[in-house]
Amino acid sequence: MTETRARDQVGPDAPALLETFTSPAALLDLGYAIQIANRAYRDLYGDGRPLQQRHCYEVSHGFEVPCDQAGESCPINGSLETGDPQRTLHVHHTPHGEELVDVETRPVRDAAGRITSFLEIHRPTRGAGPRSKSNRLVGRSGAFRHMLELLQRVAPSDTTVLLLGESGTGKDLVAQAIHKASGRAARPLVPVECSGLTETLFESELFGHQKGAFTGAIASKIGLVEAAEGGTLFLDEIGDVPLGLQVKLLRLLETRMYRRVGSVEPQHADFRLICATNQDLKVMLSEGTFRQDLYYRISTFPIPLPPLRERLEDLPLLIDRLLQHVQPHRKLTFSDPALSCLKAYWFPGNIRELQNILERAALLSDGDSILPEHLPSEVVEARGREVDGSDDSEEVLPLHVIEERYLRRVLACTSDDRANLARKLGISERTLYRKTRALRIR
Repeated sequence: MTETRARDQVGPDAPALLETFTSPAALLDLGYAIQIANRAYRDLYGDGRPLQQRHCYEVSHGFEVPCDQAGESCPINGSLETGDPQRTLHVHHTPHGEELVDVETRPVRDAAGRITSFLEIHRPTRGAGPRSKSNRLVGRSGAFRHMLELLQRVAPSDTTVLLLGESGTGKDLVAQAIHKASGRAARPLVPVECSGLTETLFESELFGHQKGAFTGAIASKIGLVEAAEGGTLFLDEIGDVPLGLQVKLLRLLETRMYRRVGSVEPQHADFRLICATNQDLKVMLSEGTFRQDLYYRISTFPIPLPPLRERLEDLPLLIDRLLQHVQPHRKLTFSDPALSCLKAYWFPGNIRELQNILERAALLSDGDSILPEHLPSEVVEARGREVDGSDDSEEVLPLHVIEERYLRRVLACTSDDRANLARKLGISERTLYRKTRALRIR
């Protein structure tokens, strides 16, 4: 279909309407073919050839088949099924390299209400992507993108966020990304390490104090709540707040009012709240160590952060990023045998442990490549157990957990295409696709 015919079908104003979008936008027919694209779309994906009649999955992904047939979710399929707009995160190929893009599709209907085409809008994510950059969330795995989709949804609002994840999964970086993508980005992000707050320090640290309020208060001091005015207050490890202090924190969140220690004048608090914990707060509720009313106040929008063992596909990206951080003046590479060792390791300390492993390995390596002998013994032994099939653990695990672990490991280590991998696993290609999609594995 030529641009003239496409314009006649959707209206003569379609090209001008597309140009009102600052983000890349295109009009697609029901067969995924591009009818019209705005300048931002042409600038981003143009390769010297006309975009009209080329498929969106070819232009943005380099695929030969639609996204849902290549292991990606397809927002157009979702719009066709529901008739509503859909959003999802995709890894797109651009002249700048791979980028994580928030893709939105909106159905276009004729006078009879039938869907005739789709408006597709691409919004690059901020502060996250496959490429390594300082202070940037790095990844492309399904588990990572699911977390990032939730981040993208909640960041523009003032909704309270609860980050749930094991130690070392990067909760502080996620909090920074939410703040930077919010309307409060120009104001400060103030972190509060809750595990270090004692009964005597709590009010003084959070609310500040007046000169002479207590012994040693030789000058007035603003608190962390006041420092976060107009910005974001990040309560890290909120599960460590003693039960006796939780009621004071709850009062602040409910009333948004506080008083400096030694003052009778109430102050109004204006901040967006992000909390984080590596503990199971629901278990703490049942044990009576965490207040139920405080839990419901902070858990409006929970975001689970995947442990590193559930995103092994991201290991090469994370290694590249972390090596640039620990050895910025060396061009170190990671050998395939060493990478196989890491892929077999369980990473109880997650990304923080990975950084420690890489920093140690970089110091032990005299050449340009990191080898298995540069890794800790427990990492190398994990690879040995995988090869000979042994496991020293006496823990009895559900079969679905073992299958999930094995499938993630195989997908992270193999270079086979989906058809060959399904044949080796003794299942159909459709079953493999269903299992990987259920686990959010690309």
